[in-house]
Amino acid sequence: MARTLSRRDFLKSAGIGAAAAGITGCARVAAKKESPDVAVASKPNIVFILADDLGYGDLGCYGQKLIQTPNIDQMAAEGMRFTDHYAGSTVCAPSRCCLMTGLHTGHAYVRGNVEVQPMGQLPLPADTETLPKMLKRAGYTTALIGKWGLGGPDSSGTPNNQGFDYFFGYLCQRHAHNYYPEFLFRNDERVPLKNKVENPSPDGSGVAVEKVEYTYDLMEEETLKFLSDNKDNPFFLYLAVTLPHANNEAGRNGMEVPDYGEYADKDWPQTEKGRAAMISRLDRGVGRILRRIKNLGIAENTLVFFSSDNGPHREGGSDPNFFAGSGPLRGIKRDLYEGGIRVPLIAWWPGRVEAGAVTNHVSASWDFMPTLAVLSGSDALLNTDGICMAPTLLGVPKKQKEHEYLYWEFHERGFAQAIRMGRWKAIQLPGGSPELYDLQTDLGETTNVAADQPKVMAKVRQYLAAARTPSPFWPVDGRDSNARPARARPTQRP
Repeated sequence: MARTLSRRDFLKSAGIGAAAAGITGCARVAAKKESPDVAVASKPNIVFILADDLGYGDLGCYGQKLIQTPNIDQMAAEGMRFTDHYAGSTVCAPSRCCLMTGLHTGHAYVRGNVEVQPMGQLPLPADTETLPKMLKRAGYTTALIGKWGLGGPDSSGTPNNQGFDYFFGYLCQRHAHNYYPEFLFRNDERVPLKNKVENPSPDGSGVAVEKVEYTYDLMEEETLKFLSDNKDNPFFLYLAVTLPHANNEAGRNGMEVPDYGEYADKDWPQTEKGRAAMISRLDRGVGRILRRIKNLGIAENTLVFFSSDNGPHREGGSDPNFFAGSGPLRGIKRDLYEGGIRVPLIAWWPGRVEAGAVTNHVSASWDFMPTLAVLSGSDALLNTDGICMAPTLLGVPKKQKEHEYLYWEFHERGFAQAIRMGRWKAIQLPGGSPELYDLQTDLGETTNVAADQPKVMAKVRQYLAAARTPSPFWPVDGRDSNARPARARPTQRP
């Protein structure tokens, strides 16, 4: 369950938070000078599109049969599709922290969804090294359009305090549930919208009774404007859309979308029409963005990524099994099985990334920081858990380093851990026996072979013990990790 801190509780913990920030020093160093020689003629523009709760099987290019995603499928046909890419976590805030800091959840400051009243989540400390800070020092204009979730108003964690020159969207994840809110943020200022919310919460969440301005559409227009306004200089745009996340406050009517589009006449439940329409609306937006980049004449110097923050949800009345949102994988959002953390990743860079390429290189969201350090020409010596993926992107896989292992931990239902180590996937759930799966022969994680692989399990135990550093916000002893937080809100989860 998501934990809740009062503003007083958070301020009281500030000294602890500052100490916890030092845990980043325990991460593995992946410095630019250690990266392979990859030639880039000029600083590429970088666009990172992050969907919210989009599953591995929700796109046509990953096997989806019912939901139409022609533009994203074309992006994959013109670029590179990753088959073994992983999100930072199985829920929103920690996943985004891993992406922004290059640290996995054993080292990251934010390892779960913790709310700080009256609005926002656990904020990143002021001295956190982030992806936008790094790129800003390298000469990039940096912008975030969409959902943040790493610090509320007046905190050290706001986007403008973490390296973004421009921000438009939601600071708070609960606010981001609402697709028709009464306001959004532009930098640190509230921008009023024409919607009216019945009994609005102080954090902006709720259900609108007058639905006029759909926030995804506003973000799409902001994105197109940003691209046009910044075409002449290097830019980094982080487009963190909220589609297809549910409005949790709306219950079974939580798949908020202006219309059902091509699915209106389908013999499907209304919630599934809504989910499909959300994904296809996002697909149309991706198409508009790529066309704008091409029409501006900057396609050959613009690297675009498309991914998701975790697996598909069972919220807003939606059933993730209806469209097989996890594809062939086991599990959904909040699981450490593959369906909760393995996500789509497409890279598009005409003339540099090979069209129609498919790679099984094992990667994770903490790899983007060292990768973009190299491609941007940054001189930063990074302290991250990531590995530069530039050789894979630029077609020199023989120079690509591989992860010894990937690591996740999750705290909402007791302390759980997972390891991806080559063909092997290990999971340790609270109070359960160790689980081991051979992903090469058992992608759906159906058969636990831990008892048959003692040498593999010995290595797994070694990694599980060494992969994390202690954090005062994320205790692991049985009493603390399994107790329900006193102020958790189980029906209003980010």
